[in-house]
Amino acid sequence: MWHNARPNRREFLTLAAGAFAVAAVPFAARRRARLHARSLPVMGTTADISVLHGDARYAQGAMLAAHREMQRIEFSMTRFSAASDIGRANALAGRQRVAIAAETALLVQSALAWADATNGGFDPALARVVDLWDVKHRHTPPAAEQVKRLAGRRLYRSIDVDERSVFVREPDALIDLGGIACGYAVDRAAAVLREWGIYNGYINVGGDIYALGHAADGEPWQVGVRSPDDPSALIATIALSDAAIATSGDYEQGFTYGGRRYHHIIDPASAEPRHTTTHTVTVVADQCVDADAASTAVFGLAPAAAQRVLALRAPTSRIVATR
Repeated sequence: MWHNARPNRREFLTLAAGAFAVAAVPFAARRRARLHARSLPVMGTTADISVLHGDARYAQGAMLAAHREMQRIEFSMTRFSAASDIGRANALAGRQRVAIAAETALLVQSALAWADATNGGFDPALARVVDLWDVKHRHTPPAAEQVKRLAGRRLYRSIDVDERSVFVREPDALIDLGGIACGYAVDRAAAVLREWGIYNGYINVGGDIYALGHAADGEPWQVGVRSPDDPSALIATIALSDAAIATSGDYEQGFTYGGRRYHHIIDPASAEPRHTTTHTVTVVADQCVDADAASTAVFGLAPAAAQRVLALRAPTSRIVATR
């Protein structure tokens, strides 16, 4: 999933702000709204939060509250902590059902629904496979017999979850919510900003972005999608308002061996990095949790197959860029 030593798996080059806009909170309406920003660590990357507001102190308080909400989700859902819901479930895999928060159970259920919609192409039980490849530190593929042992096993089917508990029936089926939890955390952060009466701003966590309202010039936020071939170039610029966007690509994490690129997006059927001529896919959705999961789920799929998956799980979402 995530930890502090791990780089982003997705990245957008830029998110532009305009000049000025009307303040969102009534008591600050007489002040000219300005863009306030802060960057804070979370989920092994940086959360960049910006809001339009007429009161700097109030804006900073709202952004801090949004960051704390994302930290709360990380603490309960990361697999890298023995004390988290997911860490405890994985530690007792094959032995015992574990009580978890209702919120965590709902996200696991959502991840399993994505797995069903993709016939196992999206699998939230690949922690062992991800660790085996460890593309941040490896420079050569793992032994073929190790990979073969984990291939094609539909490990997600070994996750038994209800409203308040989960049982990992198979010790090899350890849960990793890295393909969905970051997007959920961004959605929750956006909800906190709205609770504070802030309706114009954006949240960017490692390329999972939610844009609230409009930029300072009154127009939608403009999100630039980075080229997988040239970090200084864009392949698309997307206008975004009260919507989310996420990108999955093979260029951020990985290594090249024997003329092949081995990256972090795993194909559960082969238990190795997905082999595809597509290097990046970007999805826009109403919620970041859907954009996050969808960009991973459809990466490398043919257009018709990708559209079928989106129609099943996030019918209002759409693919806006590929390369």
